[in-house]
Amino acid sequence: MAGSHGRMYVPRSRGAASGALIVLLGVWGGLLPFIGPYFDYTYTPDDSWHWTAGRFWMQLLPGIAAILGGLILLGSRSRVAASFGGWVAVASGGWYVVGPLLSPLWNDDFLGQPVGDKVERSVEQIGLFFGLGAVIILLAAFALGRLAVIGDRDAEIGERYVAERRERAAMRRHARADRRTERQPVADGEAVGSDEPVDERHSILPGRRRHHDRRSEVA
Repeated sequence: MAGSHGRMYVPRSRGAASGALIVLLGVWGGLLPFIGPYFDYTYTPDDSWHWTAGRFWMQLLPGIAAILGGLILLGSRSRVAASFGGWVAVASGGWYVVGPLLSPLWNDDFLGQPVGDKVERSVEQIGLFFGLGAVIILLAAFALGRLAVIGDRDAEIGERYVAERRERAAMRRHARADRRTERQPVADGEAVGSDEPVDERHSILPGRRRHHDRRSEVA
């Protein structure tokens, strides 16, 4: 049973390189539409920091998705979570490829047009959409392929990680139980940490001691 749990965990290094590159590409894809006009690498409108619906849906949103998927790949030790991050990155890359082809469904100028001569327009289409999406898909697919392989070393590391988590959980439970025991009131006639009854004449409770002394004086 421990082995099956251990197989659900992977070293963070398994998706670290792909995740970091996908994050950088997501930043590129989401930020370049707004700063690209500074050096004439953009789609119309050729204005820096100009907000349009096309730039949001076709460039910024998939860039955010790529960053999210890359961060999950970069930091997750769960095989399921890391795979989810990989598929989010695949979806973002696919939208960079398919989105420009679907943009005329909104209107003919929803996305805008690449600026410059033929070479510049081709480079802009590759760097802002088709090539960018293809590279993100490639990196995400590479990470998913590595996550699909469960080697003996991965299983060993996962089992050790599960054992450490269980040990830490057990230590926290014991610590909480000790705190609850310390907060419990002392019962009459019992001493803390002892099963023997306490002599009432030597009770640590002052009220009971004074009551016992008064009864002795009356007697």
